[in-house]
Amino acid sequence: MSAEHTHQRRSSGCAAVVYPHLSQTVDRPPRDPAARLAEAVGLAAAIDLDVIHADWMTVTKPRPATLLGGGHVGEMAARWADLSIDVVVVDARLTPVQQRNLERSWNLKVIDRTALILEIFGARARTHEGRLQVDLAALNFQRSRLVRSWTHLERQRGGGGFLGGPGESQLEIDRRLIDDRIIRIKRELNEVRRTRGLHRDARRRVPFPTVALVGYTNAGKSTLFNRLTQAKVLAKDMLFATLDPTMRQVTLPGGRKVILSDTVGFISDLPTQLVAAFRATLEEVQTADLVLHVRDISHPDSDAQKQDVVAIMRDLGFDDNRLFEATVEVWNKIDLFDAAPPAMAPDNRGEVVAVSAKTGEGIDSLIAALGRRLAQNDSVQSLRVPIEDGAAIAWLYGHGDVLKRDDDERHAYLEVALKPADHQRFVSKFGGA
Repeated sequence: MSAEHTHQRRSSGCAAVVYPHLSQTVDRPPRDPAARLAEAVGLAAAIDLDVIHADWMTVTKPRPATLLGGGHVGEMAARWADLSIDVVVVDARLTPVQQRNLERSWNLKVIDRTALILEIFGARARTHEGRLQVDLAALNFQRSRLVRSWTHLERQRGGGGFLGGPGESQLEIDRRLIDDRIIRIKRELNEVRRTRGLHRDARRRVPFPTVALVGYTNAGKSTLFNRLTQAKVLAKDMLFATLDPTMRQVTLPGGRKVILSDTVGFISDLPTQLVAAFRATLEEVQTADLVLHVRDISHPDSDAQKQDVVAIMRDLGFDDNRLFEATVEVWNKIDLFDAAPPAMAPDNRGEVVAVSAKTGEGIDSLIAALGRRLAQNDSVQSLRVPIEDGAAIAWLYGHGDVLKRDDDERHAYLEVALKPADHQRFVSKFGGA
């Protein structure tokens, strides 16, 4: 199946997108080929490629030399003969040999899914940490191949290219240059990780619970983040609109304050290099008190996307108990349904809340679920606080849920749901009553 696309906007080049639908894939949920092709087109558009042709085909037996069958390769070459195509995006992981053979057959530049995602991340990263992480991922990707002469690395390094010495091959020089840069970037990232750890320790000393947003790219995490925090984080109908994590304080209706964290979106076949590189950033998810898994429930591949997210979270160290017990599924974009959204029938023990981050529908139910889940391990304390002790009363509102309050001329009598550790902190700081 194919689709022709024409655009009037400025672009960085014209592209053809090819999605090889592997019919024998049994280790992952089935995906809708048309939806996967649309995703690949969106990825290409994310780096301003003008997609003038998109096609998917079923591949029953992947060829070691080209991945695609000879008939498909020839058919594509004939179809593109009269089109001004600069690059072909193959939405699959290609080996260096497959990439080289396809480039020779089509006489066009070819990039695979991994290279495309790395290119997007490289264009979108804004913080110093984000750029370091992308650089590390790209270098590891390059090193795993080393089939071309990466002579540009010499210029980036700032040297004259004389490190190798007489008789050393270009391949050996390239490997040395890449290894040197990897070591340097890892050293910088370790410092970033140390600093981030210090920030987390500081937050623990002001112990507001943390809630992390995770989900497939373009599921609506940033829109939901903005809805809950009144922030203005970039939220576009665009793949990987958010790369750098953003954190904001949110006050729940009962007065409890929480830290909400927006994170990078996940995607199927996320390059392993990126998972490793962004581990420092994603540690915010690992240490969160609660995780909101935001799903685009209107997407035809919503179930498969969920499994992709779960697989990456497992790779980050989440066991099944934590995945289910510390996660609330947020079924987003219910405004896109003409009738009622699908029935709430999650395949796990977790909680599900249906919302529209765009319109605000269901947000009150989500906030109530947040408060309820964060209070699961709380104990209700009956406290008497001098009415003039505004700091103590404010502390209770900020760190717990005030369920009831009665005042007389001298004292405030409060019933407060507090975590045991927070109750001990209150007694130590303000005294018991």
